[in-house]
Amino acid sequence: MSRRTIYLVLAIIGAVAPYVFFMRFFGAEGLGGDFVGALFANGAAGGFTTDLLISSVVLWIFVFAEGRRVGVGRGWLYVLINLLIGLSCALPLFLWAREGALDAAAE
Repeated sequence: MSRRTIYLVLAIIGAVAPYVFFMRFFGAEGLGGDFVGALFANGAAGGFTTDLLISSVVLWIFVFAEGRRVGVGRGWLYVLINLLIGLSCALPLFLWAREGALDAAAE
């Protein structure tokens, strides 16, 4: 299996898996639940949330810098996917697009 295919499979898994937990949360708490409060409910959750937020900012910088360098446009799309779905989808999806751009440049 190619690296590009692996990235695509991981992007799909990364889009679905977090929503299993999100739907469970919203099913129990409703849309008015304290989602942000739950992100920092204890030290473990706060640590993971902080790690995710910092990693997301790093992804945004990487998407625009590397995207410009290798010819992957629409950096805003990966930021939007990161915000609406999550890093677990946005990062492998960008890497999938990057591999495609690198393959096209090599041909």
